[in-house]
Formats: sequence, C-alpha cells, structure tokens
Amino acid sequence: MILRSSQIEPVEMVPGVWRRTLAYGERVMIVQVTLEEGAVVPAHNHPHEQVGYVVEGELEMTIAGETHRLQAGDSYLAPANVEHSARAARRTVVIDAFAPPREDYK
Repeated sequence: MILRSSQIEPVEMVPGVWRRTLAYGERVMIVQVTLEEGAVVPAHNHPHEQVGYVVEGELEMTIAGETHRLQAGDSYLAPANVEHSARAARRTVVIDAFAPPREDYK
C-alpha cells in the first residue's frame, strides 16, 4: 500500500486535534496527529497499544495518572486499556503507532 500525503484528508477528532492516517496493515497503523496550542485530547482508553513520537512542539501527556511534559524527540507508550490524555502546550505534531490497527481510524 502506498498513500500519498496529498491523498490523505485530515479528520478533526476533537476541537483543535487533527489526525491523518498515514498507513496501516493487518497488525499496525501509523497516524499523524496535529494539536493546536491548548488543544486537549480527553482522558480515554482503547484496546490498542499506542506508541508515539513527538515530531515538533510540546505535549503534556498523562498515562495511568502520571503526567509528563514531552518535547520534540521524546516518545511515549500508552498500554492497551490504560487511561491516557494529552494537552498541547503549543502547536504539536506527533506520530502514533497503534497495534492492532484502529478500525475507527481507517
């Protein structure tokens, strides 16, 4: 599967948070998430393991009740079924990988 950036429409997940599904297979999915300054991803959990990498910006990430301030070059893991949330201290871009792929992001 080859997906061109120009073919991927961004989807607003919550106000100020946009996702672009970059690629997925049977076992893994890669998603680019852009958060505007001050945007919040509310606390949630899902049955997918989520690994992320901060490409640019600054993100306050809470996983299992522990809050960490992440900057470009930092990464994180939100285990399956563990509550997590995020808030962008400034405009932030992250790359998330989900395993297995999220059906709702295809």
